[in-house]
Amino acid sequence: MNTPANATPQDEVDRLIEQFDPESNFRRLVGVSAGIVGVLAVGLSGWHYYTAGFGLHNEIAHRAIHLSVVLGLCFLVFPRQKRLPGPWEWITSLGMAAFYLLLGWGLMRHPVAGDVPLAAQLAFAGVMLSIAALSLPFKAYDGSHRHIPWRDWVFAMAASSFSLYLLVFFDGIFIQRPGQHTPLDLMFGVIAIAMVLEAARRTMGIFLPLLAVATVLYGIFGPYLPGDLAHRGYSVPRVVAHLYKGTEGIYGIPVGVVATFVFHFVLFGIMAQLTGLGQLFVNLATIAAGRFAGGPAKVSVVSSGLFGMISGSAIANTVTTGVMTIPLMKKVGFSPRFAGAVEASASCGGQVTPPIMGAAAFIMAETLGVPYNELIIIAIVPAALHYIAILWMVHLEAKRLKLAGMDPSEIPTLGLVLKSSWHLFIPLVVMVTLLLMQYTPFLAAFWGITLTVACSWIPKLLGPWGRHMTGLAVTPRALIQGFEMGTKSALGIGAACACVGFVLGITTLTGMGFKFSAFVLDLSGEAARWVDAFDVMGWFELKQITILFGLLFTAVACIIMGSGVPTTPTYIILASIVAPALAQLGVPQLATHFFVFYYGVLADVTPPVALAAFAAAGIARSEPMRTGMTAFRLSMGKALVPFAFVYAPVLLFVKFEPVGFAIALAGALIAILGLGAAYTGHCRRPIGWPAFIALNVLSLSLVFGEPTVTIVAGSAVIAILAWHMRPESP
Repeated sequence: MNTPANATPQDEVDRLIEQFDPESNFRRLVGVSAGIVGVLAVGLSGWHYYTAGFGLHNEIAHRAIHLSVVLGLCFLVFPRQKRLPGPWEWITSLGMAAFYLLLGWGLMRHPVAGDVPLAAQLAFAGVMLSIAALSLPFKAYDGSHRHIPWRDWVFAMAASSFSLYLLVFFDGIFIQRPGQHTPLDLMFGVIAIAMVLEAARRTMGIFLPLLAVATVLYGIFGPYLPGDLAHRGYSVPRVVAHLYKGTEGIYGIPVGVVATFVFHFVLFGIMAQLTGLGQLFVNLATIAAGRFAGGPAKVSVVSSGLFGMISGSAIANTVTTGVMTIPLMKKVGFSPRFAGAVEASASCGGQVTPPIMGAAAFIMAETLGVPYNELIIIAIVPAALHYIAILWMVHLEAKRLKLAGMDPSEIPTLGLVLKSSWHLFIPLVVMVTLLLMQYTPFLAAFWGITLTVACSWIPKLLGPWGRHMTGLAVTPRALIQGFEMGTKSALGIGAACACVGFVLGITTLTGMGFKFSAFVLDLSGEAARWVDAFDVMGWFELKQITILFGLLFTAVACIIMGSGVPTTPTYIILASIVAPALAQLGVPQLATHFFVFYYGVLADVTPPVALAAFAAAGIARSEPMRTGMTAFRLSMGKALVPFAFVYAPVLLFVKFEPVGFAIALAGALIAILGLGAAYTGHCRRPIGWPAFIALNVLSLSLVFGEPTVTIVAGSAVIAILAWHMRPESP
């Protein structure tokens, strides 16, 4: 896609987000359809804002209201896109259509449908045939971005209907006959499954819906599977009822967290960006890092971390800050490929950076029962290690290229920045303070949004004394635009979490997680026994090596899933399946969840589908796959961090003990320095293959947290680095 000659930087940001981020590929509607979508979007944001400040509905009703609007808007806001090459789009679409018809047929042939009048059966059959037919890719790839095709209006109404049914007949369904399912309940349940899958396919692509379909089929056809995969099997009505009316399916914890917490923080991030907080973060990062070697690259790392706190999307973070930092990196001498890779690698860290992390962090807090204010503190060390790893590799590359820092004239003055932008800090400070004081996250977000709007008017209210102040006032028009964009930005994660409910629901129904856990344990045990035979010094316990292989298999699974699924669904699925396996090996649950969370984030820069890196390549004008490989190389140092806090959970403040914490932290830092130098290939002098292999082996040894190993291996890493950094001979 070519960029018009008169395009503005914001046009470039919008283009790249549309191209690489399926969650932000919105239609640009006009006319009546734009008005309808705007009213629905603003209304949903307004409703969430109100309930955050003045009280929530009961659990199921709140989630149903949220999902009825979210899923309906998915079909009105997102155009249908061709995502797969050749015949695969038709093959997958036909498979999905056949699955919908299978569910409908399985329901109608069951005795539960015996009392349904023939007319109702025919009507239901007609609905399922229509959904199956409309899901096929006949024409909609012209998918006008300015108008909504009639088929999407049909899908939008069907997607809203099943949640509205629960709301209208709430008392009868959940109070008068709990646990009992009428044929009409189940018919709407089948429609719900079909429309959630279609909404997820529209917003996320085909990988997550196919995974959900495979999981549901596993629940139905369990008796026909071979070996340990087999289970008793469940009828279509049982599966449908479990996924539709239970609290472990569509309306489970993921949707509940999005409707209660995540939506509000997404809305806060959008409103904060409107006031100019993003530019303030870039200015502060320039002051902190701009004067050092390779200044713009270090500014990119710091600003991406700050901006990522309010963004929640690695791709949006990449292009928003990258449009400013990537040209500066190229200007001082970094290659376009390296400049794009730095921005992509740094932007992924925003989701693990407190105090406001990505959606997965809120789901983690709810799943583990850990207060979010505690999770903020727990995440400090992982986030710090993430950015230290990138900064170290950027520093080594800058030194290799002999690059200087930014010109002093390009670096703003801290006093002037604070004097002109102090009012933009108030909402963030108040919100973080409320979180640390253990107020509910949605109440903290309510006051954050309220103060963002109120404080944006301070320069105007100060009159002549406020002329020097920066930032934009949130006018009523801007407020409406912000509320509309807030809803649109939350649609993708809402659809994905509803779809993930299928995987979680079938996992609890069939015990699939325990089967997978047993498989991981057996495979890890066999590999560990083979490696243990070579540990002639007896430095490591068999259990430690078994955990290592379990983590390696989990990391690979995260990377594979992350190639087609965003961070939050990847985290939810793998944490629910892998956590039981590692728990049996004695790994604390918190460490397991953080491991999966961290690797789910790293998947955004892992080829072959490294969307954050591809978006950065669009700005840098570099080859996308090579940029992705460079971003992956820049992530090697921080890829070791999750292993460190599994073997040394004291880094997550689990059973905190100062000496143990200091040893584990020192080991993690030295490991980062060693791997960073190895994969940069230069530390004042080129690093040859013997040193490369030694640094990899020694750095990996440091994650075990054993004091003796840490001292020996850590000293060896420092010695190798010191040898390469010795002064040049005169």
